[in-house]
Amino acid sequence: MFKPRKHKTFNYQSRFTQDKTADSSLNETANRKDYISKWKENREVKRKVRGTMPVKTLILFLVLLLICMYLLEKKYM
Repeated sequence: MFKPRKHKTFNYQSRFTQDKTADSSLNETANRKDYISKWKENREVKRKVRGTMPVKTLILFLVLLLICMYLLEKKYM
């Protein structure tokens, strides 16, 4: 019933570009496919290595530690 909307695609060419011949359009499609394949290869290779704990968790842990230290100091002093 409800279909998700597809993203709009445009085939824009500026008015200052020159007319392309059939040879250049074949080269363009070959270059585009080559670019896409290189992009996919690089995307798979460069995976971000995460640390052992996220920064938010470390900050939360430090705040709780400071609160505990303050409470223990007040209790025993």
